[in-house]
Amino acid sequence: MTDLVIVTNEMQRILRSGKLRPDSECCNFPTPVTDAAPIITVSNLIKQFGRFAALRGVTAEFDAGKFHVILGDNGAGKTTLLRALAGLAHPTRGTISILGKNPQDACREVGYMAHPSLLYDEMSGLENLRYFARLYDIAGDGRCEQVIRSVRLDPELARPVGQYSQGMRQRMSLARAILHDPTILLLDEPFSNVDVHSAREMVVLLKGMRYAGKTIFVVTHQASLLEGVADEFVWMRDGQIVDRTSTLTPDRAGTQ
Repeated sequence: MTDLVIVTNEMQRILRSGKLRPDSECCNFPTPVTDAAPIITVSNLIKQFGRFAALRGVTAEFDAGKFHVILGDNGAGKTTLLRALAGLAHPTRGTISILGKNPQDACREVGYMAHPSLLYDEMSGLENLRYFARLYDIAGDGRCEQVIRSVRLDPELARPVGQYSQGMRQRMSLARAILHDPTILLLDEPFSNVDVHSAREMVVLLKGMRYAGKTIFVVTHQASLLEGVADEFVWMRDGQIVDRTSTLTPDRAGTQ
C-alpha cells in the first residue's frame, strides 16, 4: 500500500495548490502534440538505495505524443525510472524536467499505474473511482462512469474489485490512471498476469490513447505485444539506458 499512500498524499498536496483540472473530459483527448521540444528531459539521473545505485547517470529526452516502451532484465532500473518520472522516487542526483517543471509540480499532467493495482479490493470499481475523483475535486459519477466505459468495463458492476479477474483489475487500474485526463501515462507492467486476449485488448486501448495525443511509457517484459504499436523501445541495463530502437530487434526480443 506504500505507493497508494504516496500517490494519495501527492494528490492532496496538489489539490491544496488549486492546480487540478476537474472539468477535463477523459475521452475528449486533445489534438495530438506536434511541438518538437521534448516533453521530458532527464539529465544525469542517479538514484541510490543505500549503497546500491538503481539508476546510474541516466540522460535522455523523450518526445511528446509518442509511445515509449522501457525494457530490460529485473534490476535494470525500469521501475525506478518510472517512479522517478512520477515524482515518487526522488533522485539522489540529477534532474528531471516534465513540461518544463519538476515531477512534483507536473504531477497533475501525469497518470501513474503501478505494478500493484492501488485499488481497494473491498470496493467496487465505481466506488474506487469515486474515492479518487474526490481527491481531484471531480463531482458526480459521470466522469467515473465515462472512464470505466472507456476501458470496456461496466460501471454498474457491483462486484468488489477483489473478485475481479486480473485482466479486469488491470483495466480498472488504467481507468484510475486516466481519471484526471493526464498528458503523460506511466504504466508499470500493465500486462502482468493477464491472459493474452485481455492483454491485446489493453494494447488496443493504449494505441487509441497514443493516437489521441497522449505520451505513453510502458515498462513490460512482454514487449512483443507492443511491436508495431510503440514508437520506440528503450533498453536498460544496470541502471542505464544502453540503446533506443524503433523496432523490437530479434536478438533483443529473445532476451526479454
